[in-house]
Amino acid sequence: MTLADDAIQWYDRNARDLPWREPGTTPWGVLVSEVMLQQTPVVRVAPAWQAWMTRWPTPADLAQDPPSEAIRMWGRLGYPRRAMRLHACAAAMVERHGGRVPDDLTELLALPGIGTYTARAVATFAYGQRHPVVDTNVRRVVARAVEGAPDAGPATTAADLTAMAELLPAESDRAARASIAFMELGAIVCTARSPRCPECPFVSVCAWRLSGAPAASGPTRRPQRYAGTDRQVRGLLLEVLRHATGPVPRQRLDAVWTDEVQRARALAGLVDDGLVEALGSDADRFVLAGDADRADVQQL
Repeated sequence: MTLADDAIQWYDRNARDLPWREPGTTPWGVLVSEVMLQQTPVVRVAPAWQAWMTRWPTPADLAQDPPSEAIRMWGRLGYPRRAMRLHACAAAMVERHGGRVPDDLTELLALPGIGTYTARAVATFAYGQRHPVVDTNVRRVVARAVEGAPDAGPATTAADLTAMAELLPAESDRAARASIAFMELGAIVCTARSPRCPECPFVSVCAWRLSGAPAASGPTRRPQRYAGTDRQVRGLLLEVLRHATGPVPRQRLDAVWTDEVQRARALAGLVDDGLVEALGSDADRFVLAGDADRADVQQL
């Protein structure tokens, strides 16, 4: 038995019941889930994913709406530029691939906003191909089980991809199954702070555990602070704009946050990122990206 075999057997018994894993989920559904899951917990993503897929079951459905609708639908998932990237990605798939999510890794990487991880994840989980799919959870599992290290480095490297590729079975379908199994194992058992080692299928062969489970020697990463940051202010500003029925005057946005300098910085950042558009010669009214050309906005 290999680590991959053990991981697959464990996954078949213990995998979480997630909506994007249900039979019949389209490659578009897989892509949307992967983008939503970046830096966002599963418990928050599941209802958002279901609502998104109900409204836009295909890339063409999303592409025909303005990007402002994607931002509104994104709600409070955080990092709303991901909504813009999904919209741009849908438009590109309509233009280049007839509205289909491509199954070729190079073509996936050429889509706007699709990086190495997401492209490999879609090719693997949607199309059953053999690619090393490496996120934080996978790197931690491999670092502990194979290398005996308490954790992996802060970012995925070529060495991480090579190490994972060497663990995958030769058969594409089984390799894809192993990839999701390693990822699930890191998400719910081999966690960063409180690993549940007795439940792990690698417990008897894990190099980290066999060496006494040494603690990390460097400083532990702390959760990012949110309260009082520009991210919070950006979120508050977007919340007003998402629910507005027309252009929002600057004075209304001024009421969102008392620190004028930070508020102005956050608003300017939203405009620079293409999430918000300023209207009027004095740029004193604001709408979500894509709403400036709508007839109902132009009349206001």
